[in-house]
Amino acid sequence: MKNKLSQLLILLLAVGIILIPSDLIAASQPPDPGGDPTGGGIPVGGGAPIENGFEILVCLAICYLIWKLYHQVNLALHRSDEP
Repeated sequence: MKNKLSQLLILLLAVGIILIPSDLIAASQPPDPGGDPTGGGIPVGGGAPIENGFEILVCLAICYLIWKLYHQVNLALHRSDEP
C-alpha cells in the first residue's frame, strides 16, 4: 500500500512539474532587431520593382499560350500530311 502511494505521489509530482504554466517560468525578451522601424531603408523583398509579380505572370501566360498554339498547329499539320 505504501509502495503504491509513493508511486502515485511521484507520478502526480512529475505531472505537476510538467504542467507548470509558462508564465511562471522566467524568459528573457528577444533581442532588438535594430534598424529603422519607420522605413526609409530597403523594403521587404529588396528593391526590385516587380509590382507583386503580375507582369511576370502575364508574360508567362502569354508564352505558354504561344507554345500551346505552336504545338497544336504542328500537330494539325502533321496529321494532314499522313496518307
